[in-house]
Amino acid sequence: MKKLLYLLPVFLGLIFCGRFDKKQHTAPGKDSTSKEVAQTVRKKLPEAQSPFYWENANIYFLLTDRFKNGKYNNDLNFGRTQETAPMRGFHGGDLAGITQKIEEGYFDKLGVGAIWFTPILEQVHGIVDEGSGPTYGYHGYWTKDWTAIDPNFGTYEDLKTMVDTAHDHGIRVIMDVVLNHTGPVTEKDPVWPEDWVRTGPQCTYDNYKNTTACTLVANLPDVYTESDTAVELPDAILAKWKEEGRLAKELDELERFFERTGYSRAPRFYIIKWLTDYVHEFGIDGFRVDTAKHVDEQCWAELKQEASYAFETWKKKHPEKALDHTPFFMLGEVYGYNINNGRLYDFGDQKVDYFNYGFSSLLNFGLKYDTEKGYESVFKTYDKLLHGKLKGKSVVNYLTSHDDGEPFDLEREQPKKTAEMLLLAPGISQIYYGDETARPLLIEGTIGDATLRGPMNWGAIDSSATTQAILEHWRKLGQFKRDHPAVGMGRHKRLSKKPYVFGRSLVRNNLKDKVAVGLNLPIGQKRIRVKGFFGNGTKLCDAYSGSSLVVENGYVALNSPYDTALLELED
Repeated sequence: MKKLLYLLPVFLGLIFCGRFDKKQHTAPGKDSTSKEVAQTVRKKLPEAQSPFYWENANIYFLLTDRFKNGKYNNDLNFGRTQETAPMRGFHGGDLAGITQKIEEGYFDKLGVGAIWFTPILEQVHGIVDEGSGPTYGYHGYWTKDWTAIDPNFGTYEDLKTMVDTAHDHGIRVIMDVVLNHTGPVTEKDPVWPEDWVRTGPQCTYDNYKNTTACTLVANLPDVYTESDTAVELPDAILAKWKEEGRLAKELDELERFFERTGYSRAPRFYIIKWLTDYVHEFGIDGFRVDTAKHVDEQCWAELKQEASYAFETWKKKHPEKALDHTPFFMLGEVYGYNINNGRLYDFGDQKVDYFNYGFSSLLNFGLKYDTEKGYESVFKTYDKLLHGKLKGKSVVNYLTSHDDGEPFDLEREQPKKTAEMLLLAPGISQIYYGDETARPLLIEGTIGDATLRGPMNWGAIDSSATTQAILEHWRKLGQFKRDHPAVGMGRHKRLSKKPYVFGRSLVRNNLKDKVAVGLNLPIGQKRIRVKGFFGNGTKLCDAYSGSSLVVENGYVALNSPYDTALLELED
């Protein structure tokens, strides 16, 4: 009976706060797959959302091969039939699977503003065993041909459909790109010509040269990205294009590219052309750049320039598909970069400011360590840095990833705290697929990073009440951040130490946004201090429970069965 009394004001609050009209709230685990529901979400969400800012985005990062299998007839290609070590072969995930989940509204309900998917270009055909067991290029980082999509991931039409569908939902698309190296050499995949790649020495990472002019690991040929010397196209690529009936087309496009840009025909410029073709053809909104610190930094400025040109060209050709005037976004993986270092990455013998070379944002490898310091320490520090040393730029925070062997909460014992720290920390958030469902990160028999790359646990959403509750918490926080730019971009202010309450406020041009958040609050009746932030008489809505509230004597009284409150101005 007591629980029902709690739920009555919650239900009434949802009506009076207008949350049913404003957002797509659904019961935990009740993901409809009907096209009717997907169309409803598609029409309503863009109207409900605040203007999009990359600095406040929730980015959903997924392994294309492990997320969702949309087409089973493309699961086997190029004779990739050898047995692999656990979690080191193709599992069937593809672009069509991503599209299905977009259509179902899965990302909308999670408050996702951008989807980052692992590389989908054609991978080496052979198998590799370098100590972790037989492995195929399921992860997408072993490129064989930058001008082709690997059929295991789908087709050009599948990519077009996925991007268009995402845009229909107001969701941006980030393509993961590799320019540093080719795929490894196998019996089926010969090494690229010696004027294109170096095969040694292996990086020792003790200074700038030993991090950039070297191979990451053995048998991973490193592209001469620092070279300006013109090279010819590899015979193997020419023969492949001829066999596929596109030799003349590819050569004509290259001729036009080099005539327009005036670049030399050095290795990096061929690859830059091939990568930005996907922006020009499909309207890709951003790149996540792999192994950024292992490449001469000037290369990234050139990639950003050509990607931006391609993006603006696509928008002019397809004005009806362009979401807005937001510029092309480029995120860098400078492995080991920490927000606490400000703008610089230190190689030991020299420091580089990657933000000066085309990057809008860098991955922040520090949050998983900072989290142990507590909410206020993280929020206050990040607020100061993002409005100080990093003003005008941003970072992408993460707590788990595909190649970080020491993630926060490896055993998934703190999914609620993970959501709160990640989605409420100032800056951009990167949700790694399955963070929101506590997908297991420990898989028996796996070696190395393969344990982090299991299949998405879709079944748990339907069968586990615990998973449903975790997912609902992530959804509420994700939607709240999506709808309030102040969360990621605003100035932070602690309002109460215990129970912990903080406010975020943002004023930018004509945009004004103000929210307050309470964490680890008492269950049931509670008083939340907002004195000095919201004035007496201010009408608020708790987006977590749906309750309507009024500020009295610097406090709001809330009766809900939750220990979280997300306070926003009532419409």
